[in-house]
Amino acid sequence: MRENVFQVLKATLAAVIFCLACVLIFSLIIQMFSLPTDAVKPVNQVLKTLSIAAGGVLFIRGGRGLIKGAVYGVIAVLVTYVLFSVIASSFAVTWLFALEILLGAASGAISGIISVNIKRRS
Repeated sequence: MRENVFQVLKATLAAVIFCLACVLIFSLIIQMFSLPTDAVKPVNQVLKTLSIAAGGVLFIRGGRGLIKGAVYGVIAVLVTYVLFSVIASSFAVTWLFALEILLGAASGAISGIISVNIKRRS
């Protein structure tokens, strides 16, 4: 049980750090190339989904990949949502947030399933 909790925490931390780094790089790209602001939300969603997938593949091991992945996906979405809300100084929960949670759970679950089925070298 303890190992499962640590896997979920490590995967969540990796997803949050990777997401923050990618969003920072993307914001620099937006400023350098004057990209339209309409692209920000979809790109941020893709970055968050890829970050969740990467965290799962890196740190989810053993069994129950579906459950561990879904749990860490939801936690990662919640943590990144709070962090981005603090950074933007605005906190608004809409129906899109529920979709974001579902997408995070699905991304985490899929990456968890893939991760526990990958043969690793010892």
